[in-house]
Amino acid sequence: MIKVYDSLVTEIYELEKILSNFPADRVIDRMSFEARLKSVREELAQLPQQEEKTSVRLTFKGKPVWGSHGIEADFGSKATALFSDAFSMVMSDANRTLSDCGPIPGKDAKSLFITGIAVGSFGFEFELPSQNKDLFTGLNSSENAIKKMENLFRLAAEGSDDDIAEQVVDIQHRTISKVHEFLNFMVQQGAWCGLEFEDTNFQFTDLEQIKKAENRLSDNNINESNESYQGEFQGILPKSRTFEFKLSCQENVIRGKIDRAIVEPDILNQKWLYRPVTTKFQVVKVGQGHPKYTLLSLDDISDDLTVESKINDKNYSYQTASVES
Repeated sequence: MIKVYDSLVTEIYELEKILSNFPADRVIDRMSFEARLKSVREELAQLPQQEEKTSVRLTFKGKPVWGSHGIEADFGSKATALFSDAFSMVMSDANRTLSDCGPIPGKDAKSLFITGIAVGSFGFEFELPSQNKDLFTGLNSSENAIKKMENLFRLAAEGSDDDIAEQVVDIQHRTISKVHEFLNFMVQQGAWCGLEFEDTNFQFTDLEQIKKAENRLSDNNINESNESYQGEFQGILPKSRTFEFKLSCQENVIRGKIDRAIVEPDILNQKWLYRPVTTKFQVVKVGQGHPKYTLLSLDDISDDLTVESKINDKNYSYQTASVES
């Protein structure tokens, strides 16, 4: 479609150029060119509107970079490849198409394209792949992925442990590991980077700051587990996808998120509100921060009343049998 669009635009330009210098006495020939120009314009108007391409700038500083003059080839190729892989994985993760292992689905359609050199401190300008825009954010999925990567960089460098946990709780472990792999390579090479997208511009200040960010996104600093709890759901907000869960035999209340895999979270209000249950939560803890809880599946909930009733039924049956004997 893009090739057709470009071809028609080029033909319109050429026809307009010819007609602007066309001899006045060649009326019939001129009418032929004008008819063709009208036809091409109509054909162009019938094509789907072309989305304006969005670009992002990734710049580098440090040992492998020679000011604004150049960058070591091995470093540049490896760094851009790792960044592109991390971007593709963040995008697939956000689209809920990424599995726990294996290749990235549709990776070719999620690839970045180098379209120029970012001057200042040396780097590259990438064109984001075209995607449909989100009705709520006004951004497409590739733009959301870049925003998410920039936010991860910023929070890992400047945010609290709780800030990082709020971000990573919605991201798969393998995705965080891929972003960490890019930062780890930068640290190993004695380099740091900056990411510029539209009105967003984050720059690591120096090598020490990117070392800090790399450490905070490492497996050693992010603890993720699935844990069972007994208690009662006290309230569920389906639109914000949040819940409150009061633990049995104590006053503590767990507040957490409902995973997007649960399509209709209001079922929790209808079926399990104020009922004793045993459930599993994904628990994510970053550094010294507070744990963040996520309910991943309705299948992780079991009704404790059902278990109690079964026990009571068994006791009743036993007592009845004893009396009859």
